[in-house]
Amino acid sequence: MSDQAWKTKPPYQKPDQSFNKVLQGACHCGQVKYWLSKDSPLASKYCHCNDCKVIHGAPFQWAAIFHKSNMAFENGIENLRFYNSGSKSLEHELPCKVSCSQCGTLIMDEGRNMALLFPTLLLFQNETQKKKFEVQCHIFYPQRVVDLPDGKPKWTGLDGKSELVDEI
Repeated sequence: MSDQAWKTKPPYQKPDQSFNKVLQGACHCGQVKYWLSKDSPLASKYCHCNDCKVIHGAPFQWAAIFHKSNMAFENGIENLRFYNSGSKSLEHELPCKVSCSQCGTLIMDEGRNMALLFPTLLLFQNETQKKKFEVQCHIFYPQRVVDLPDGKPKWTGLDGKSELVDEI
């Protein structure tokens, strides 16, 4: 794919008339705004892996998974910055981290088919919308820096592909 071909593919296209604008998200400075066409993610997880903790500067990452076709950028794609954590380079090589180049807000982790959005950027209109993003599980839980005794399944690695660990 050419260096700029990503601009013509989901999720970077502007929402057209057939795109159902359900939830809006934005970065801290407002330069980057996007819409979701679904009101609930395929899954919602807390990731405790070391990369997520370092890149987010937080004890864990909260990610909600959507098909890239369920997302469209209202504005700001010219203000996006890409980071490939595998090669530690600033390029749009999938999978990659996507952030606002102005304020630094992490927007999503972009995969080949999926986008892992950060629900803290969404403008929920009510508690019903927010509840649909409730976390189903924790992944990479042994790498945690804080205990979260919430009764949710806790996996040693990826959910369903690793061992469950007991809640402390």
